[in-house]
Amino acid sequence: MADTYVVYILECGDGSLYTGMTNNLKQRVKMHQAGKGAKYTRGRLPVRLRYVEMGEGKSWALRREREIKRLPRQKKRQLIREGEIPDGEAEKLCE
Repeated sequence: MADTYVVYILECGDGSLYTGMTNNLKQRVKMHQAGKGAKYTRGRLPVRLRYVEMGEGKSWALRREREIKRLPRQKKRQLIREGEIPDGEAEKLCE
């Protein structure tokens, strides 16, 4: 049985978007918020979880992350609008 992975989009403090993948969303978001996540997000704090998509297996997550990263900003914003996580729900996912 494959592990469950998550592809996520963060909105950084400067309004830019960061896409990543993990099998432990709570830990990964905490790392980003603490400035210990990806180099890109370290200088763009605070970050806010805006979108989450779950799937099976690391290969799925890597493919989906790559697909999302290749989207133009407008399409990423559309994806967020269509599947946006309300603030309270985002906090619950990261507790």
